[in-house]
Amino acid sequence: MDGRDLLAERFEEHRPHLKAVAYRMLGSLSEAEDAVQESWLKLSRADSEAVRNLGGWLTTVVGRICLDLLRSRQQRGEQSLDVPDTYVPDPQVSALPGRTETADPEEAALLTDSVGLALLVVLDTLSPAERLAFVLHDMFAVPFEDIAPIVERAPAATRQLASRARRRVRDAAPVPDPDRARQREVVEAFLAAARGGEFDALLELLDPDVVLRADGGEVAGLSRLVRGAQAVVAGARSFATVALSTHLVLVNGRVGQMAVVDGKPFSVGEFTVRDGRIVEINILADHDRLAALLDADTVAAVTGEATD
Repeated sequence: MDGRDLLAERFEEHRPHLKAVAYRMLGSLSEAEDAVQESWLKLSRADSEAVRNLGGWLTTVVGRICLDLLRSRQQRGEQSLDVPDTYVPDPQVSALPGRTETADPEEAALLTDSVGLALLVVLDTLSPAERLAFVLHDMFAVPFEDIAPIVERAPAATRQLASRARRRVRDAAPVPDPDRARQREVVEAFLAAARGGEFDALLELLDPDVVLRADGGEVAGLSRLVRGAQAVVAGARSFATVALSTHLVLVNGRVGQMAVVDGKPFSVGEFTVRDGRIVEINILADHDRLAALLDADTVAAVTGEATD
């Protein structure tokens, strides 16, 4: 094995961590992959023998790449669309283990470290520098002294960036119940009530201040932001038919749903459950994005139907 092969092997050991950093920074799985790949190109061109802490070096490189991407989005106006409140980041979807199944230890660790769509939605409201400072410091314990050169600020000013972001997250991002069995119980009850048109039962499962965010992409009328249990239930009548085709899944480590119509993903929804009630629902119903995110094997694993 030559030096480049050895370097590539060491890089692959860090890839899952780097992808986790990039996904939290960008909320896009494809852009996260691109950022990680660009970090490999930078490493392959650098004097790697002079890098003492490869993991730390790569983390800051990915952070800088993501910061540039976020700033580029701002310049193109992508962070201030006409309906920004309805945008839902890319979900990470996987099959939900059965009630008696025990998750693989490696998979369980990944799910524990997962970040919910509700938090990613809040992160999208931060400035690029605030997001970088918060993600790298609060989520990955990168010292402010290492973050400061990336955002071109002093460490004290970088600490203030993270502090502002932390307050925004604390005020806006709901903290879910960690008990997945309880999550499942509430989500199953919600879907059953929606299928049966039992709107009083739906009200009992929703927090009075629940927020529902639906992202339908370019399809007119599908994107909406709804606040309050009564308003969510009023809109649930249109959800009843789709609920007949739903399957329980894990969405970013939480119990959620995926609707499958004619063998294709129709929507993916994440439910944030707190104190036995649903406080936030984020639904991606952009069929172009879903087709790119979810391959046939993932759909088959969820529905239990074998692929050809």
